[in-house]
Amino acid sequence: MLLPEPRGEFTSTLIDALRRDDDAALPAAHDVPSSPDPLADDELQLALWICYELHYRGFADVAASWEWRPALLAVRAALETLVLDALHAEVKVGAGDAPVADRLREIVDGDDGPGLARFVQVRADRKQFLEFAKHRSLYQLKEADPHSWAIPRLGGRAKAALLEIQFDEYGDGTIERMHSELYRRLLRGVGLDDDYGAYLDDAPGITLAVSNVMSLFGLHRALRGALVGHLAAYEMTSSDPCRRYARGLRRLGGDDDTCRFYDEHVTADALHEQVAAHDLCGGLAEAEPELAEDILFGALACLHVDNRFAAHVLDRWGAGRTSLRDRTSQQGVPIGARSW
Repeated sequence: MLLPEPRGEFTSTLIDALRRDDDAALPAAHDVPSSPDPLADDELQLALWICYELHYRGFADVAASWEWRPALLAVRAALETLVLDALHAEVKVGAGDAPVADRLREIVDGDDGPGLARFVQVRADRKQFLEFAKHRSLYQLKEADPHSWAIPRLGGRAKAALLEIQFDEYGDGTIERMHSELYRRLLRGVGLDDDYGAYLDDAPGITLAVSNVMSLFGLHRALRGALVGHLAAYEMTSSDPCRRYARGLRRLGGDDDTCRFYDEHVTADALHEQVAAHDLCGGLAEAEPELAEDILFGALACLHVDNRFAAHVLDRWGAGRTSLRDRTSQQGVPIGARSW
């Protein structure tokens, strides 16, 4: 993957410095632009996504040594502060003294999101489903990786629970069953590009925020409670939506092989739900009680950002507009070339 297109002066300067391998050309941390809505800001979220990607697979046109260069870490820290401040302003953990697993269940049961899965199940047309698949590719092609940062930061029952979940996510060691590989199969099945990061330039800020929040929690040991809470909320809320996405894709002509990604999640996440709530989060809260509120914050942040993403997509579709950035990509095989 190469560096993406810039989205403004700040990302233009950042990308140019990375490409030229010039520390002195980096924007200063105090030059990070403020935003009235950091979670949806195209430029802020792209800059943060670029910084985080250096800890994953990186870019073919960026030296690997940039991952830990202090000047870039300072820029990243300034970006992270804006995102964390926004999350804390928009997400509040309610009072309560029930066990963490019970409070997680209350949070999940009380969530009434915008209904994107229901829309895809019964109303989305093929063009809209392709947009949805492009959005999700930014995370699904690295699925499980952000949460795996927690493995060396946990111990005991919580660590064992996380490993149980992640082993399933990585296909029990079989590449064909890895969830990221199943999503690549879905993309190919609907005629889209399955290359890692293929639709980065199409993704609006709120789509990038879905991944960035996971990376933010994952790359900071101090936020390990938020990370496992995020994973728990993700696992506890994905089974039913995936069932709906599968039905919507089949309604549009998707075959069983293309739908396997969703079918797998219907089963796997239903099993992971209890492990995530009771063993992972409950185990961590038992071992480190001071992290209980962080766990709940992470769960709420997961739902909040995902709901904001869903609202963005549905609002754009309701207005007859694309939910992607205006420079909609034409990558991939034309729909007419596939049988679905």
